[in-house]
Amino acid sequence: MKFRHALLGATLLSVPLSAEAQPANPPPVTGLYVSIGGGGNALMDEHLLGTSGAASNASLRSRLGGVGVVALGYGLGNGIRLEFEGDYRTNRFSEGRDFGFPAAAGGNEVKFGPMFNAVYDLTGLINFPYAAPYAGVGVGYQWAHFDQVHAYSGTTGFPRLDSDDTRGALAYQAIIGAVIPFRFLPSLATTIEYRFLGMADRDYDFTATAGPGAATPGKLKFGNDFNHSLLIGLRYNFGAPPAPTPETPMPVAAPAPAPARSYLVFFDWDKSSLTDRARAIVKEAADASTHVQTTRIDVNGYTDTSGTPKYNQGLSVRRAKTVAAELVRDGVPQSAISIQGLGETHLLVETGAGVREPQNRRVEIVFH
Repeated sequence: MKFRHALLGATLLSVPLSAEAQPANPPPVTGLYVSIGGGGNALMDEHLLGTSGAASNASLRSRLGGVGVVALGYGLGNGIRLEFEGDYRTNRFSEGRDFGFPAAAGGNEVKFGPMFNAVYDLTGLINFPYAAPYAGVGVGYQWAHFDQVHAYSGTTGFPRLDSDDTRGALAYQAIIGAVIPFRFLPSLATTIEYRFLGMADRDYDFTATAGPGAATPGKLKFGNDFNHSLLIGLRYNFGAPPAPTPETPMPVAAPAPAPARSYLVFFDWDKSSLTDRARAIVKEAADASTHVQTTRIDVNGYTDTSGTPKYNQGLSVRRAKTVAAELVRDGVPQSAISIQGLGETHLLVETGAGVREPQNRRVEIVFH
């Protein structure tokens, strides 16, 4: 039951790590990568072997322990990955079973060693959104250290078996996992794995004690050592492509500017005749009047402050009439035009009396 709880906890831990995952089936790994992982490790009951080599009923049972793995690998780009791995597992023995007497047990089994793995990315066979599944097998060599391991009668304390020995053996494993790349950093990914690890038989030096002062050295042989592990980790791929850059939207052509609704026509001092530049502005206004919805066109004349107010009033009217006549010649209906002379009022540039200011000598064409 504890191992089931550990599996659930490990799954929940993976949720925040995968929050930034990209919603696509990631491509196979290419190039060099490193990975690290850790999690829970369940060691199956370890059976003693009889003199004939057959497993006996006597066994040591252990509690849930920890596991850590570090690997350096290379992806060939076709789904196949090859990697060297170093691992570390530990479990504490909790009881002895079928020893012929009620047996308590203690001490730790610590396993470590190198493994060589061949892994295949299943992205071409299985399409999972957000994750890339993989499977692999491995072979290597593991050392299993009995750290002050002991089993003894839970009632009298004797008989008692003790060992503090390390033995190595051929090891093999199977791997099933999935990788979840991060959206904005494809080189980095979360990994979730299940691993089964097995070891061949080992002979350990033991001391058997039948009673006080009756210790006898000997050997006990243990059969296959099976581990089930669930790991969560991180993997960094040095050959991963960079994160895709957001597509730049095509520029949208700016709409053509709307025709102006007012125009300024300037005059020389004390003149009401049009210059070539003034005629061009009047022509532009006349052309624009055909594209702008108008109900009335005001033509307002102005002067600067040089001259008397009465004279300036007349000059402003003459200027307005000149512009209106030019508009009519350029195709604007006479009925649409309203003429007004405003003299030296509403100055564009504020000045004192008697000042010749070019920008105040003007006619304004306003569309309504």
